[in-house]
Amino acid sequence: MAATGVKIVAKNQKAYHEYFIEEKFETGIELSGTEVKSIRLGNLSLKEAWCQIKDGELFIRQMHIAPYEQGNIFNKDPLRPRRLLMHKREIARLFGKVKQDGYALVPISVYFKGSLVKVEIALAKGKKLYDKRDDAAKKDAKRQIDRAMKGR
Repeated sequence: MAATGVKIVAKNQKAYHEYFIEEKFETGIELSGTEVKSIRLGNLSLKEAWCQIKDGELFIRQMHIAPYEQGNIFNKDPLRPRRLLMHKREIARLFGKVKQDGYALVPISVYFKGSLVKVEIALAKGKKLYDKRDDAAKKDAKRQIDRAMKGR
């Protein structure tokens, strides 16, 4: 493997607003060649994406990867479910958490690690409306404090 630089392609900022992030995991993803080329150009969206465990395998759904322009017949469906690569034991542990404790699996970012495409997913708990308001108030207060400190 050549360079091990990390290049972030897409982030899901909405996830931090909608959920309390408990734990993060790095997974590989099963892609076709034209999808990788499209990701290299930055043509993907995590906005509506979510993860699902089905038959002991982890899938990411509703992640939109735009068709590669020179891909012609090799292009796949932009919204097809894609398999995430993780150890069976880790998937089983996540499955237990999601089933019992009301957690959700949310994709946070997609990035290149060297030449490999990686997806960072998080075990997250949904926020209630008052939690979101509280976070917004804290953020606003911090911004005002920073502005006051800068003005000195």
